[in-house]
Amino acid sequence: MDEGEFMQIGEVADRTSLSLRTIRYYEEVGLVVPSGRSQGRFRLYSEADVRRLWLIRKLKPLDLSLDQIRDLLAALDRSSAGDVGPDEAAALRSSLAAFHAIARARCALMREQLVGAEEFAADVADRIAALAPADETASKR
Repeated sequence: MDEGEFMQIGEVADRTSLSLRTIRYYEEVGLVVPSGRSQGRFRLYSEADVRRLWLIRKLKPLDLSLDQIRDLLAALDRSSAGDVGPDEAAALRSSLAAFHAIARARCALMREQLVGAEEFAADVADRIAALAPADETASKR
């Protein structure tokens, strides 16, 4: 295994905006496994490992449990395998459809929360403007 093809954990942390501690924790709980180790036993990550960490990062707003994330990753991995029989394909479709429904529901909730946050920000901006001195208000016209 050529170490030049891989990244150490610090570079992966920079690229994914995840902390070293988080990446190590994801390894500990089985969400990601480094593709190799250097001669000095440092973790080495591939581009595929970085993509997996990005995916996990994107899943965080969905409020999935670690077990759910593990199950989703397993289903995604298996669905990409190519040698899936009809029964397994049906089970994977069902599993992925359930995760899709969770994601859509969470997105709807986040949109509602965003509308509320935007309304609050507009209200605060109006209050700031109402408190501005008269000469400052006139100069902005």
